[in-house]
Amino acid sequence: MENEFTYEDYQNTAEWLLSHTNHRPQVAVICGSGLGGLAAKVTEAQIFDYSEIPNFPQSTVPGHAGQLVFGFLNGRACVVMQGRFHLYEGYSLRKVTFPVRVFHLLGVDTLVVTNAAGGLNPQFEVGDIMLIRDHINMPGFSGQNPLRGPNEERFGVRFPPMSDAYDRHLRQMAHSNWKQMGEQRELQEGTYVMLAGPNFETVAESHLLHMLGADAVGMSTVPEVIVARHCGLRVFGFSLITNKVIMNYESLEKANHEEVLEAGKKAAQKLEQFVCSLMSSIPPPCNAS
Repeated sequence: MENEFTYEDYQNTAEWLLSHTNHRPQVAVICGSGLGGLAAKVTEAQIFDYSEIPNFPQSTVPGHAGQLVFGFLNGRACVVMQGRFHLYEGYSLRKVTFPVRVFHLLGVDTLVVTNAAGGLNPQFEVGDIMLIRDHINMPGFSGQNPLRGPNEERFGVRFPPMSDAYDRHLRQMAHSNWKQMGEQRELQEGTYVMLAGPNFETVAESHLLHMLGADAVGMSTVPEVIVARHCGLRVFGFSLITNKVIMNYESLEKANHEEVLEAGKKAAQKLEQFVCSLMSSIPPPCNAS
């Protein structure tokens, strides 16, 4: 299972895409649940269904369209993943992260990750945007890591550091861009924790995660970030807080996916506008990573 894809498989997919589009993206954006509307902002768009791309997995979750969109966001050459893959869909982590290495081979140097997440931090409100400062890889604690198995040196080193996973310079730019947007709520910043899903957390699990220092919880993002950093991409990411995690036994509320998508709809436009405005802050392409 660990050798599911060879270097040549990634290369074949990248070459197929390069031969089917004249776009040469610098930035890749992965859209989380209900955040695919960002793709509608892409100009000079060229769209591929995942089903037509060699080796590409299929997205099976409501709120994930399953399209790769090439074009420009705010003048920056981009490729946007409208719909991502998850561990809970039954995919291996190699499949979940397959597109990231393809993006690297397309010449992408920056990855922007977005997700819908539950707020663990009591200060957070539904509709807040959290800039991801760091992550906790819960599946990784039990050996579920996308880099498990033989290391492909052509992508990166055997033991990549993760202490600087989320680019500090881009985070600073994000804060100043947010101020310029004049939003009433401030831009939150915090730690995202990934669980495998698909069930939402128990009350006890939520308490544990909060004690570990997590501010938001979700079921994605971390594997893609690990693989992106392994192959030298700059990363920054955002969680859209779509629900407050249930922290007490008296609560009659329950988390559900429909609610997540609904809350996402309301706040998604703000996040989409924000990501667009940030495109101008990303340093222009250079050979040095």
